[in-house]
Amino acid sequence: MHKPIQPAQKSALPGFLLLCAVVLVPLRAAAGDNTFERTLSVSGPIRLELSNGSGNVEIKGTADGRVHILGRVTGGWSLFGGSEKNIQEVLANPPIEQHADVIRVGKNSSWIKNLSIEYTIEAPRETEIDAGVASGGVTIDNVRGPVKVSSASGYLHVYRVERDATVSAASGPIDVSGIGGILRVSSASGDVALADVKGDLKVNAASGSIRISNPGDKVDASAASGAIDIKGATNDLKIHAISGSVNVSGDPSADRLWELKTVSGSVDIRVPPQASFLLFAEATSGNIRTNLPVILEEQSKHSLRAHVGSSSGRIEVHTVSGEINVRGS
Repeated sequence: MHKPIQPAQKSALPGFLLLCAVVLVPLRAAAGDNTFERTLSVSGPIRLELSNGSGNVEIKGTADGRVHILGRVTGGWSLFGGSEKNIQEVLANPPIEQHADVIRVGKNSSWIKNLSIEYTIEAPRETEIDAGVASGGVTIDNVRGPVKVSSASGYLHVYRVERDATVSAASGPIDVSGIGGILRVSSASGDVALADVKGDLKVNAASGSIRISNPGDKVDASAASGAIDIKGATNDLKIHAISGSVNVSGDPSADRLWELKTVSGSVDIRVPPQASFLLFAEATSGNIRTNLPVILEEQSKHSLRAHVGSSSGRIEVHTVSGEINVRGS
């Protein structure tokens, strides 16, 4: 026979349910979101320094002479609660500092635990930016710069910067266009798309493709695993792909030097019919083809040296495993 339930045992189940109800209340509150806003008055060019542990960041340049900061705070689920208290502390005292023409956002925020903050910031166009995010994407648009931005995990979008820019991502895609100065890009894992850069451009991708459109000055691009595609090249190129194809279109004339190398992958070059350059191509394992009118200087099974036009430019192509094609566009 079953023993009758004792009074203490009868109260155990309702007590457990009551305990669950008490724990769940702060968890639901922590899963919501809250916002804070700040408007800072500035005069003249400013420097914006931002550091964020988790959350996307958007920074846009405007004609307004002030800095507007909107932050959205989100708390995670916690078995022990406490997130709602942390949210309220951040809302009451956002990690924003101003020292003359320097504004710091999130710089002294080590006390913020288990929270995500998404920032939307409007700043004068005369702004220099140094921003870093551990987990989240960053968008920067329409500022004078210079700009330095990084993300450990998340996308990086940088548009319309008048001066130099430095962009680096450990894991996430990179999209950059409209840079008036020098551009430096580094990606550990993720595709890279770059367009309309007036100054020198240097980009390195460990794992991911590189696409470059309309570079204004010299290009130095390397990829360990991924294709490199360049359109509209009119200046010097130094391209190196370990595992991936290389595709280049543009004009190497006027004393330009194109150095194109790939270990495993084909090389495809397209030039205008009036292009003028000296071509030296070498393929250890693969064919070399061209449909251009050339004057042969040297030719073997795996190498070619020829003049195109007056040979004012120079193209050097090397591939270990892959074909080389040089064609008129």
